[in-house]
Amino acid sequence: MTEKLTLRRPDDWHLHLRDGAMLAGVLPETARHFARAIIMPNLVPPVVTGAQAAGYRDRILAALPEGMTFDPLMTLYLTEETDPADVAAAAESGLVKAVKLYPAGATTNSASGVSDFDKVQGVLEKMAEIGLPLCVHGEVTDPAVDIFDREAAFIERVLDPVRRTTPGLRVVMEHITTANGIDYVKSQDDMGGTITTHHLVINRNHILVGGIHPHYYCLPVAKREEHRQALVAAATSGDGHFFLGTDSAPHTDPNKESGCGCAGCFTATNTMSVLAEVFEREGALDKLEGFAALHGPAFYRLPANEERITLEKGEPVSYPSHIETGEGPVTVFDPGFPLHWRVIGA
Repeated sequence: MTEKLTLRRPDDWHLHLRDGAMLAGVLPETARHFARAIIMPNLVPPVVTGAQAAGYRDRILAALPEGMTFDPLMTLYLTEETDPADVAAAAESGLVKAVKLYPAGATTNSASGVSDFDKVQGVLEKMAEIGLPLCVHGEVTDPAVDIFDREAAFIERVLDPVRRTTPGLRVVMEHITTANGIDYVKSQDDMGGTITTHHLVINRNHILVGGIHPHYYCLPVAKREEHRQALVAAATSGDGHFFLGTDSAPHTDPNKESGCGCAGCFTATNTMSVLAEVFEREGALDKLEGFAALHGPAFYRLPANEERITLEKGEPVSYPSHIETGEGPVTVFDPGFPLHWRVIGA
């Protein structure tokens, strides 16, 4: 028997589009199903000023295929030299919807991130004043901290002190990977948390058991199964703190399958099918619209999309194993189980 599910068109509150030939190759994979996305600013060089964000937005829209509709929501990359006045002006214009904090060295193209938080206090205070959210990559970079403990350490050493020092600052803890992160976000006001497609599906065994599987390697790295289960419980609970941020991160296969492989899973192509499977398993298909289309706009103080999409359950869906881009092939995330839900209308 065919089953159908109609929900508001979803948004992606954490997305990497890159630039140039890669941007042109991956943008249609998101725009096919998603109305809007928070665009990550970690290009080379990073997007640090309002003028640079405007230029990047223009390039994204120029790459959008004819007939597709998509609204890129721009962010600024926080550095120790970021100008509070420029941030405020970019927010006031409606161009910029958030500022992104990367601890220096935490992930791809994060070398320009923050090491001394005292140097960005003025920016954070201005953001609290105007209500502009801070999106945080929640890991410390202290080499003495085990990679599987870096999210928990970030909450204790960085996030909680920043929250206490800057009352009223609205924060999104991005790509949560631990029960610690879930519990912290649930305990806070003016705070949201994004959960990725791939972290709902994989744990650290998927990366390491039976050989190294580079297309499951991401940062923050997937954790133990108990943490994955905590993420699934939060995503499917209907709790408005949590919403979808895929962190879909394209890298060419040679750059993933190398002696120093890049971190990131490319999930833009099949996210809605994967999410429907995950939510159905939990008996929570009625909560999927909230997670993918309602909680994020509510946090960002934006209207929910009026357009709808419809998913249909039937025979397993065949997705391409990779997509071709002008920079080379990019492998599409393989959840490791059949996908019976497909988007049939958007």
